[in-house]
Amino acid sequence: MTDRRHAARLETDLATLASQRNPRRRFLQLMGCMAALPLVGCARDTSASGTAGTAGTDDADVEDDGSTELLDTCSEIPEETAGPYPGDGSNGANALALSGIVRSDIRASIAGASATAEGVPLTIQLTLVNPSDGCTPMAGYAVYLWHCDREGNYSMYSAAVKSENYLRGVQESDESGSVTFTTIFPGCYAGRVPHVHFEVYPSLDAASRAGNEIATSQLAFPMDACEAVYASDGYQASVSNLSRISFATDNVFSDGAELQLATMSGSVEDGYAARLTVGVRD
Repeated sequence: MTDRRHAARLETDLATLASQRNPRRRFLQLMGCMAALPLVGCARDTSASGTAGTAGTDDADVEDDGSTELLDTCSEIPEETAGPYPGDGSNGANALALSGIVRSDIRASIAGASATAEGVPLTIQLTLVNPSDGCTPMAGYAVYLWHCDREGNYSMYSAAVKSENYLRGVQESDESGSVTFTTIFPGCYAGRVPHVHFEVYPSLDAASRAGNEIATSQLAFPMDACEAVYASDGYQASVSNLSRISFATDNVFSDGAELQLATMSGSVEDGYAARLTVGVRD
């Protein structure tokens, strides 16, 4: 298991791999669908153009206050590569060892670094549920979340921001299974649709290094929200990059993204909120 997960991390998100598919993941997905066919459908929509949906669930309701009602059915989040810039110790840098990494607002660097990521404000709420236990909320788990800045750079890795560690943070899930991060809308770099990486750990104590995680996946954004954000100042490079990529040609989401497509609300002027229910089998 460890060798497979580490091998997955060596897969890149670069443009040279953008058109490749993951046949092994698709095979496993189809086998799971065949086993569950009498109970739940497994068709996947790759258009990802809308601003709302029930990502990761078959029957979910999001309340006006951001809370999530108990689900009747839910689906396990697809396992994805953590990419070449995880910052979890599996590929060099380890943000999980930094003092102050457990935080909700991840826009500023910590532990002696000083830069703050600029961009359109974004709140991300992930709600962890257990598909094998009636979709019950998973309280007391930890989520490590990270993504690129509006220029497409990853802190701790990209040359321009290697000494920074912003846009990385850990949160413990509350009684409803939810974690919330305050961040900025990520840019679009060549070869990938805009996305956010995350790992789920069984506890805060376990969220100290790679190898302890029980799930690794990625969150996607509806295309219309991306287009609206990238029309604003500071995201100029993202406009051309987004025009050359789609969910159908993305190397991660080409086999379907609806279980990872965030439900969006808000605007460029007021900031956006992205919500996703994440099914995790412990």
